[in-house]
Amino acid sequence: MPSTLGPPLRCVDSLPAIDLSSFRPTPDSVPPPNVSYQQSQLQDAPVNYHPLNPFTFILRAALIYSDKLALAHPEGKHSAFYTYRIWAQRIQNLAYALIQAGIRPGDRVAVLSPNSPMIADAHFGVIAARAILTPINTRLTSHEIAYIIDHSDAKLILVDHEYSHLLPTSKVRAVVCHDTGRRGDPYEEFLSSGRKFSRERGWAGLDVETNEDTGAVLCYTSGTTGRPKGVLTTLRGTYLAAIANAVEGQINRQSTYLWVLPMFHAAGWTFPWANVFGCATQIILRSVDYPLIWKHLLHSNVTHYCGAPTVQIGIVNDPAARPLTRPVTAVVAGSAPTPQVIEQLEQLGITPVHVYGLTYTYGPFTRCYDHPFWSDLPLTERARLMARQGQSFATAQEVRVVYPPKHDDDQDMVDVPKDGKAIGEVVVRGNIVMKEYFKNPEATRKAFRGGHFNSGDLAVMYPDGVIAIVDRSKDIIISGGENASSLAIEQELAGHPHVLEVSVVARPHALWGERPMAFVILRPEFISKWAMDHVAFEVELKRHARERLPGFACPEWVRIVEELPKTSTGKILKSSLRKMVAKL
Repeated sequence: MPSTLGPPLRCVDSLPAIDLSSFRPTPDSVPPPNVSYQQSQLQDAPVNYHPLNPFTFILRAALIYSDKLALAHPEGKHSAFYTYRIWAQRIQNLAYALIQAGIRPGDRVAVLSPNSPMIADAHFGVIAARAILTPINTRLTSHEIAYIIDHSDAKLILVDHEYSHLLPTSKVRAVVCHDTGRRGDPYEEFLSSGRKFSRERGWAGLDVETNEDTGAVLCYTSGTTGRPKGVLTTLRGTYLAAIANAVEGQINRQSTYLWVLPMFHAAGWTFPWANVFGCATQIILRSVDYPLIWKHLLHSNVTHYCGAPTVQIGIVNDPAARPLTRPVTAVVAGSAPTPQVIEQLEQLGITPVHVYGLTYTYGPFTRCYDHPFWSDLPLTERARLMARQGQSFATAQEVRVVYPPKHDDDQDMVDVPKDGKAIGEVVVRGNIVMKEYFKNPEATRKAFRGGHFNSGDLAVMYPDGVIAIVDRSKDIIISGGENASSLAIEQELAGHPHVLEVSVVARPHALWGERPMAFVILRPEFISKWAMDHVAFEVELKRHARERLPGFACPEWVRIVEELPKTSTGKILKSSLRKMVAKL
């Protein structure tokens, strides 16, 4: 066991804009000279079988690229950097520390943290201990967090120091991390205790989980329509979803992934594992900070990041934005990118990859696959094609669009015609669908009616098998008996040159039942133009809408706002807008 300061970080590669020389990992983070990445062999298992488990990606990466920079955390108060061999040892220490703390197979370990090395560790270490990772959204209230901890029966909580005040007073043990990576940090001491407890038994001393269908992650939904529901996903599903994201994003050992998306959101869409499967370098940002994002896009050889369209809007409109000297892939999900955002991203050298998915499907499970002839199309036509949600990943079963069943117990699902017009609900089954709602069999039964997961998203199917989301079922605006898609309205309003962001919801109307109301953020350069005359802008935007939309879909009301309510990933919270409308 090392007893002095760890050696200076030795990397076979580095990031040109980041100084690694000032950081040394703790002694207990340094693996022994004869480290082995072999786990114990399963007894009585067929020679041609081993259970799929995403935590094993770190063993492979540490074996092949031991001195490659795995995690870079340069922007915190205390910077930290870990190679794959160092990071693997820290993950092993965490697994042993959890077991020493009494964590048993199937127990839930909660994590309340922004992007940091600790939450990255937890995506591997918790699973290595055969427990279930329960990431918690840092934007929730203390009351909501208390409910999740209670409902999940979490046995231990890993918490970042900035969020420890949100924890309820309970008997559940909490390990606080000050995000220093240095001795004296309670989290570092917890890892050191795991190293001592291991008695250098290494990876072979950790029991292998034999059932790949066991729980891996328990994510909680936002709870906008009631109590948050726990979405339980499996080791097998996580493994296959992570590989799909690595393949679809073309992530490999030459990639550098920038963490803009919170890792707690749907387990980071499985990218914590996808990046390690690809042996990429990951740069961690604790929050969405556009100047810092551009600092690393320009100077740190970033090749990939994920973000909702609202995040992309913030990136392309930041004062630091300028064309990049190397290509960057932006994985976009949450809603379809508008033609304006697509054009701005491409002008900066950023290629948008539009994917679609939900927490219930491990994040993305479809992609809008581009075709060579698209490059010859006008931007508006190319954007229209790119805005569709596409077709399923190779590790998912084919996505379907079906007419809603007449009864909850109806097992017969009828596909809509592939005409791009008939509207149905998106349903899917297969490898990357959640196992169940945790402790909620009735909600699970309802979600799985017809032998598929019922998404609640309304879509059409095109002749080429491509789906396009029309709206969430709860966001459809029914005006005078006509169905108006809030997404379609938003796409057209976003085309106005003075509009930065827009969201549309239904508002009660005495004659038509409902009519659209638009909430608009203006582009900075046009704020002063309309500052004293919002009514004139409303008239202008309605004129723009009438030229592009049927009358029932044109907004009846327009309100200029400084900001829109958003989730931690930048997705607009229409539930909050509907509450605002209810008070008007």
